[in-house]
Amino acid sequence: MQPRDLSSHTAYRAGRGIEEVARELGLDPANLVKLSSNENPHGPSPKAAAAVEAAAPTIHTYPKTSAADLTDALATKWSVTGEQIWLANGGDGALDYLCRAMLEPGDEVLVTKPGFAYYAMSARYHHGEVNEYPLQKADDFAQTAAGVLDHYDGERIIFLTSPHNPTGSVMALDEVVTVADETAEETLVVVDEAYGEFAEMDSAISLLSDRDDIAVLRTFSKAYGIAGLRLGYAVVPEVWADAYARVNTPFAASELACRAGLAALSDDEHVEKSVATAAWAREYISENLEAKTWESAGNFVLADVGDGSAVTKAAQREGIIVRDCSSFGLPESIRITCGTEETTKRAVSVLNEVLTS
Repeated sequence: MQPRDLSSHTAYRAGRGIEEVARELGLDPANLVKLSSNENPHGPSPKAAAAVEAAAPTIHTYPKTSAADLTDALATKWSVTGEQIWLANGGDGALDYLCRAMLEPGDEVLVTKPGFAYYAMSARYHHGEVNEYPLQKADDFAQTAAGVLDHYDGERIIFLTSPHNPTGSVMALDEVVTVADETAEETLVVVDEAYGEFAEMDSAISLLSDRDDIAVLRTFSKAYGIAGLRLGYAVVPEVWADAYARVNTPFAASELACRAGLAALSDDEHVEKSVATAAWAREYISENLEAKTWESAGNFVLADVGDGSAVTKAAQREGIIVRDCSSFGLPESIRITCGTEETTKRAVSVLNEVLTS
Protein backbone atom coordinates (compact mmCIF):
# COMPACT_ATOMS: atom_id res chain seq x y z
CA MET A 1 0.00 0.00 0.00
CA GLN A 2 1.17 3.53 -0.80
CA PRO A 3 -0.08 7.01 0.12
CA ARG A 4 -1.73 9.14 -2.55
CA ASP A 5 0.51 10.75 -5.16
CA LEU A 6 2.51 13.42 -3.32
CA SER A 7 5.00 14.12 -6.09
CA SER A 8 3.76 17.70 -6.52
CA HIS A 9 4.18 18.42 -2.81
CA THR A 10 7.29 20.03 -1.36
CA ALA A 11 8.61 19.68 2.16
CA TYR A 12 8.67 22.72 4.44
CA ARG A 13 12.26 23.71 5.26
CA ALA A 14 12.48 25.31 8.69
CA GLY A 15 15.42 27.40 9.87
CA ARG A 16 18.16 25.31 11.45
CA GLY A 17 18.20 24.98 15.24
CA ILE A 18 21.04 25.44 17.70
CA GLU A 19 21.22 21.79 18.73
CA GLU A 20 21.22 20.59 15.12
CA VAL A 21 24.07 22.89 14.08
CA ALA A 22 26.05 22.24 17.27
CA ARG A 23 25.97 18.47 16.75
CA GLU A 24 26.90 18.75 13.09
CA LEU A 25 29.86 21.08 13.65
CA GLY A 26 30.97 19.85 17.08
CA LEU A 27 30.32 23.24 18.70
CA ASP A 28 29.14 24.19 22.16
CA PRO A 29 25.43 25.07 21.87
CA ALA A 30 25.90 27.80 24.47
CA ASN A 31 28.16 29.68 22.05
CA LEU A 32 25.71 29.66 19.14
CA VAL A 33 23.31 32.46 18.24
CA LYS A 34 20.21 31.47 16.29
CA LEU A 35 18.89 34.21 13.99
CA SER A 36 17.29 31.97 11.38
CA SER A 37 13.64 31.48 12.38
CA ASN A 38 12.37 35.00 13.19
CA GLU A 39 11.86 34.08 16.83
CA ASN A 40 11.57 36.69 19.58
CA PRO A 41 15.05 37.36 21.05
CA HIS A 42 13.49 38.40 24.36
CA GLY A 43 11.81 35.03 24.76
CA PRO A 44 8.14 34.60 25.63
CA SER A 45 5.95 37.19 27.21
CA PRO A 46 6.65 36.86 30.96
CA LYS A 47 2.92 36.95 31.59
CA ALA A 48 2.45 34.10 29.11
CA ALA A 49 5.18 32.03 30.77
CA ALA A 50 3.58 32.57 34.17
CA ALA A 51 0.18 31.58 32.78
CA VAL A 52 1.62 28.33 31.40
CA GLU A 53 3.07 27.46 34.79
CA ALA A 54 -0.19 28.27 36.54
CA ALA A 55 -2.22 26.25 34.04
CA ALA A 56 0.01 23.17 34.07
CA PRO A 57 -2.08 21.32 36.72
CA THR A 58 -5.16 21.66 34.48
CA ILE A 59 -3.81 20.07 31.31
CA HIS A 60 -5.94 16.98 31.87
CA THR A 61 -8.92 19.06 30.71
CA TYR A 62 -9.87 20.13 27.21
CA PRO A 63 -9.42 23.84 26.44
CA LYS A 64 -13.10 24.80 26.26
CA THR A 65 -13.24 27.72 28.68
CA SER A 66 -9.76 29.01 27.87
CA ALA A 67 -10.48 28.97 24.13
CA ALA A 68 -13.73 30.86 24.67
CA ASP A 69 -11.98 33.42 26.86
CA LEU A 70 -9.21 33.94 24.31
CA THR A 71 -11.70 34.22 21.48
CA ASP A 72 -13.62 36.88 23.39
CA ALA A 73 -10.44 38.81 24.16
CA LEU A 74 -9.35 38.78 20.51
CA ALA A 75 -12.82 39.79 19.37
CA THR A 76 -12.66 42.78 21.73
CA LYS A 77 -9.15 43.68 20.58
CA TRP A 78 -10.17 43.76 16.91
CA SER A 79 -13.78 44.99 17.33
CA VAL A 80 -15.27 41.92 15.68
CA THR A 81 -17.63 39.20 16.85
CA GLY A 82 -16.37 36.07 18.56
CA GLU A 83 -17.53 33.95 15.61
CA GLN A 84 -15.08 35.81 13.37
CA ILE A 85 -12.08 34.55 15.38
CA TRP A 86 -10.87 31.14 14.20
CA LEU A 87 -8.33 29.87 16.75
CA ALA A 88 -5.81 27.36 15.43
CA ASN A 89 -2.62 25.46 16.03
CA GLY A 90 -0.41 28.26 14.73
CA GLY A 91 -1.11 30.61 11.84
CA ASP A 92 -0.58 27.71 9.46
CA GLY A 93 -3.41 25.85 11.20
CA ALA A 94 -5.70 28.80 10.53
CA LEU A 95 -4.54 28.75 6.92
CA ASP A 96 -5.58 25.09 6.72
CA TYR A 97 -9.05 25.97 8.02
CA LEU A 98 -9.47 28.60 5.32
CA CYS A 99 -8.44 26.11 2.64
CA ARG A 100 -10.85 23.53 4.03
CA ALA A 101 -13.66 26.07 4.04
CA MET A 102 -12.99 27.45 0.55
CA LEU A 103 -11.44 24.84 -1.74
CA GLU A 104 -13.15 22.16 -3.78
CA PRO A 105 -10.86 19.61 -5.45
CA GLY A 106 -9.17 21.28 -8.41
CA ASP A 107 -9.79 24.85 -7.23
CA GLU A 108 -6.81 27.11 -7.73
CA VAL A 109 -4.95 29.46 -5.39
CA LEU A 110 -2.54 32.27 -6.22
CA VAL A 111 0.58 32.54 -4.07
CA THR A 112 3.59 34.81 -4.00
CA LYS A 113 7.04 33.79 -5.23
CA PRO A 114 9.23 34.08 -3.25
CA GLY A 115 7.06 33.42 -0.24
CA PHE A 116 5.94 31.19 2.61
CA ALA A 117 5.91 27.64 1.27
CA TYR A 118 2.95 26.56 3.36
CA TYR A 119 0.40 28.51 1.28
CA ALA A 120 0.95 26.11 -1.61
CA MET A 121 1.42 23.11 0.65
CA SER A 122 -1.94 23.62 2.37
CA ALA A 123 -3.73 24.12 -0.94
CA ARG A 124 -2.32 20.87 -2.29
CA TYR A 125 -3.19 19.01 0.94
CA HIS A 126 -6.77 20.05 0.21
CA HIS A 127 -6.54 18.91 -3.44
CA GLY A 128 -6.16 22.42 -4.81
CA GLU A 129 -3.93 23.67 -7.62
CA VAL A 130 -1.30 26.37 -7.21
CA ASN A 131 -0.40 29.34 -9.40
CA GLU A 132 2.17 32.00 -8.60
CA TYR A 133 2.70 35.74 -8.91
CA PRO A 134 6.25 37.10 -8.60
CA LEU A 135 7.77 39.76 -6.40
CA GLN A 136 10.62 41.17 -8.43
CA LYS A 137 14.06 41.74 -6.99
CA ALA A 138 14.59 44.48 -9.57
CA ASP A 139 11.61 46.32 -8.05
CA ASP A 140 12.87 45.80 -4.49
CA PHE A 141 10.13 43.22 -4.00
CA ALA A 142 7.44 45.93 -4.06
CA GLN A 143 3.92 44.62 -3.50
CA THR A 144 1.22 46.16 -5.68
CA ALA A 145 -2.28 45.26 -6.72
CA ALA A 146 -1.21 45.41 -10.36
CA GLY A 147 1.54 42.88 -9.71
CA VAL A 148 -1.04 40.44 -8.34
CA LEU A 149 -3.82 41.14 -10.81
CA ASP A 150 -1.50 40.68 -13.81
CA HIS A 151 -1.30 37.00 -12.83
CA TYR A 152 -4.86 36.52 -11.55
CA ASP A 153 -6.98 34.02 -13.45
CA GLY A 154 -10.07 33.48 -11.33
CA GLU A 155 -8.35 31.68 -8.44
CA ARG A 156 -10.47 30.84 -5.39
CA ILE A 157 -7.91 32.21 -2.90
CA ILE A 158 -5.20 34.84 -3.28
CA PHE A 159 -2.53 34.92 -0.58
CA LEU A 160 -0.96 38.27 0.27
CA THR A 161 1.76 38.61 2.93
CA SER A 162 2.26 41.92 4.70
CA PRO A 163 4.94 42.23 5.98
CA HIS A 164 6.25 39.74 3.45
CA ASN A 165 8.56 36.90 4.42
CA PRO A 166 11.45 36.84 3.56
CA THR A 167 11.72 40.29 1.94
CA GLY A 168 10.04 42.47 4.59
CA SER A 169 7.97 44.49 2.09
CA VAL A 170 4.39 45.51 2.84
CA MET A 171 1.22 45.95 0.81
CA ALA A 172 -0.71 49.13 1.53
CA LEU A 173 -4.36 48.64 2.52
CA ASP A 174 -5.63 50.52 -0.52
CA GLU A 175 -3.75 48.01 -2.69
CA VAL A 176 -5.38 45.13 -0.78
CA VAL A 177 -8.77 46.73 -1.43
CA THR A 178 -7.95 47.05 -5.13
CA VAL A 179 -7.10 43.36 -5.33
CA ALA A 180 -10.40 42.47 -3.65
CA ASP A 181 -12.37 44.90 -5.82
CA GLU A 182 -10.86 43.69 -9.10
CA THR A 183 -11.27 39.96 -8.51
CA ALA A 184 -14.30 37.70 -8.75
CA GLU A 185 -17.00 37.67 -6.09
CA GLU A 186 -16.03 34.12 -5.09
CA THR A 187 -12.31 34.89 -4.70
CA LEU A 188 -11.08 35.19 -1.12
CA VAL A 189 -8.14 37.52 -0.43
CA VAL A 190 -6.14 36.24 2.55
CA VAL A 191 -3.75 38.73 4.12
CA ASP A 192 -1.09 37.03 6.23
CA GLU A 193 -0.04 39.45 8.99
CA ALA A 194 2.18 37.14 11.02
CA TYR A 195 4.62 40.03 11.43
CA GLY A 196 1.94 42.69 11.70
CA GLU A 197 2.93 43.97 15.14
CA PHE A 198 6.30 45.08 13.78
CA ALA A 199 4.84 47.14 10.92
CA GLU A 200 3.78 50.77 11.25
CA MET A 201 0.49 50.33 9.42
CA ASP A 202 -3.12 49.44 10.17
CA SER A 203 -4.23 45.83 10.02
CA ALA A 204 -6.35 44.62 7.13
CA ILE A 205 -8.80 43.46 9.81
CA SER A 206 -10.15 47.01 9.62
CA LEU A 207 -11.49 46.18 6.14
CA LEU A 208 -13.70 43.30 7.28
CA SER A 209 -16.55 45.50 8.52
CA ASP A 210 -17.39 46.36 4.91
CA ARG A 211 -16.37 43.21 3.03
CA ASP A 212 -17.01 39.47 2.88
CA ASP A 213 -14.06 38.63 0.60
CA ILE A 214 -11.05 39.32 2.86
CA ALA A 215 -9.66 37.25 5.73
CA VAL A 216 -6.60 37.95 7.86
CA LEU A 217 -4.08 35.61 9.51
CA ARG A 218 -2.34 36.48 12.79
CA THR A 219 -0.01 34.62 15.15
CA PHE A 220 1.31 34.67 18.70
CA SER A 221 4.66 33.24 17.55
CA LYS A 222 6.54 36.45 16.77
CA ALA A 223 5.91 39.61 18.81
CA TYR A 224 4.40 37.65 21.71
CA GLY A 225 7.21 35.10 21.69
CA ILE A 226 5.28 31.87 22.16
CA ALA A 227 6.13 30.07 18.91
CA GLY A 228 6.66 26.80 20.75
CA LEU A 229 3.04 26.71 21.87
CA ARG A 230 1.75 26.97 18.26
CA LEU A 231 -1.06 29.49 18.55
CA GLY A 232 -2.54 31.53 15.74
CA TYR A 233 -5.89 32.62 14.37
CA ALA A 234 -7.79 33.89 11.39
CA VAL A 235 -10.20 36.81 11.44
CA VAL A 236 -12.92 36.23 8.86
CA PRO A 237 -16.02 38.05 7.55
CA GLU A 238 -19.04 37.75 9.79
CA VAL A 239 -21.36 36.48 7.07
CA TRP A 240 -19.56 33.15 6.75
CA ALA A 241 -17.88 32.91 10.13
CA ASP A 242 -20.00 29.93 11.23
CA ALA A 243 -18.08 27.71 8.79
CA TYR A 244 -15.43 27.34 11.50
CA ALA A 245 -17.54 24.80 13.39
CA ARG A 246 -17.53 22.58 10.32
CA VAL A 247 -13.84 22.74 9.41
CA ASN A 248 -11.81 23.13 12.59
CA THR A 249 -9.95 20.39 14.40
CA PRO A 250 -11.53 19.79 17.84
CA PHE A 251 -9.56 21.67 20.51
CA ALA A 252 -6.74 22.50 18.08
CA ALA A 253 -5.44 25.30 20.32
CA SER A 254 -4.25 23.63 23.52
CA GLU A 255 -5.10 24.61 27.08
CA LEU A 256 -1.60 25.93 27.69
CA ALA A 257 -1.56 27.82 24.39
CA CYS A 258 -4.90 29.49 25.07
CA ARG A 259 -3.95 30.47 28.61
CA ALA A 260 -0.60 31.81 27.41
CA GLY A 261 -2.20 33.72 24.55
CA LEU A 262 -4.76 35.31 26.84
CA ALA A 263 -2.01 36.47 29.19
CA ALA A 264 0.23 37.64 26.35
CA LEU A 265 -2.50 39.91 25.01
CA SER A 266 -2.24 42.00 28.17
CA ASP A 267 1.57 42.15 28.13
CA ASP A 268 1.98 45.45 26.32
CA GLU A 269 5.44 45.99 27.79
CA HIS A 270 6.84 42.83 26.23
CA VAL A 271 5.37 43.56 22.81
CA GLU A 272 6.57 47.17 22.87
CA LYS A 273 10.09 46.06 23.82
CA SER A 274 10.09 43.40 21.09
CA VAL A 275 8.91 45.85 18.43
CA ALA A 276 11.44 48.49 19.51
CA THR A 277 14.29 45.99 19.48
CA ALA A 278 13.35 44.82 15.99
CA ALA A 279 13.26 48.40 14.73
CA TRP A 280 16.71 49.09 16.18
CA ALA A 281 18.14 45.84 14.79
CA ARG A 282 16.75 46.41 11.29
CA GLU A 283 18.43 49.79 11.18
CA TYR A 284 21.70 48.47 12.61
CA ILE A 285 21.90 45.61 10.14
CA SER A 286 21.05 47.83 7.18
CA GLU A 287 23.64 50.45 8.14
CA ASN A 288 26.48 48.14 9.13
CA LEU A 289 26.29 44.94 7.09
CA GLU A 290 28.70 44.86 4.14
CA ALA A 291 25.95 43.75 1.76
CA LYS A 292 22.87 45.10 0.05
CA THR A 293 19.77 44.87 2.23
CA TRP A 294 16.10 45.62 1.65
CA GLU A 295 13.88 47.78 3.81
CA SER A 296 11.89 45.53 6.11
CA ALA A 297 8.78 45.96 8.23
CA GLY A 298 9.24 42.58 9.95
CA ASN A 299 11.62 41.32 12.63
CA PHE A 300 14.20 40.29 10.02
CA VAL A 301 16.30 41.68 7.18
CA LEU A 302 16.98 40.16 3.76
CA ALA A 303 20.55 40.61 2.52
CA ASP A 304 22.14 39.91 -0.87
CA VAL A 305 25.42 38.12 -0.17
CA GLY A 306 26.19 36.44 -3.49
CA ASP A 307 26.05 32.84 -2.30
CA GLY A 308 23.59 32.39 0.54
CA SER A 309 24.48 28.77 1.19
CA ALA A 310 28.22 29.41 1.43
CA VAL A 311 27.81 32.46 3.67
CA THR A 312 25.35 30.63 5.92
CA LYS A 313 27.70 27.68 6.35
CA ALA A 314 30.70 29.92 7.04
CA ALA A 315 28.73 31.95 9.61
CA GLN A 316 27.59 28.77 11.35
CA ARG A 317 31.19 27.72 11.86
CA GLU A 318 31.64 31.01 13.71
CA GLY A 319 28.57 30.47 15.85
CA ILE A 320 25.96 32.51 13.95
CA ILE A 321 22.93 30.77 12.45
CA VAL A 322 21.10 32.72 9.75
CA ARG A 323 18.67 31.57 7.07
CA ASP A 324 19.89 30.53 3.65
CA CYS A 325 17.09 31.68 1.34
CA SER A 326 17.63 29.08 -1.38
CA SER A 327 14.36 27.40 -0.37
CA PHE A 328 12.58 30.69 -1.12
CA GLY A 329 14.10 30.78 -4.60
CA LEU A 330 16.67 33.39 -3.55
CA PRO A 331 19.95 31.43 -3.44
CA GLU A 332 22.02 34.61 -3.41
CA SER A 333 20.37 35.87 -0.22
CA ILE A 334 20.26 35.28 3.51
CA ARG A 335 17.62 36.34 6.03
CA ILE A 336 18.81 37.64 9.38
CA THR A 337 16.40 37.65 12.31
CA CYS A 338 16.54 40.75 14.50
CA GLY A 339 18.28 39.77 17.73
CA THR A 340 19.13 41.62 20.89
CA GLU A 341 21.64 44.43 20.67
CA GLU A 342 24.43 42.04 21.67
CA THR A 343 23.53 39.19 19.32
CA THR A 344 22.75 41.48 16.39
CA LYS A 345 26.11 43.21 16.66
CA ARG A 346 27.90 39.88 16.93
CA ALA A 347 26.03 38.53 13.90
CA VAL A 348 26.88 41.56 11.77
CA SER A 349 30.54 41.37 12.81
CA VAL A 350 30.79 37.68 11.91
CA LEU A 351 28.94 38.10 8.64
CA ASN A 352 31.16 41.01 7.64
CA GLU A 353 34.24 38.89 8.32
CA VAL A 354 32.80 36.12 6.16
CA LEU A 355 31.84 38.51 3.37
CA THR A 356 35.22 40.22 3.23
CA SER A 357 37.39 37.12 3.63
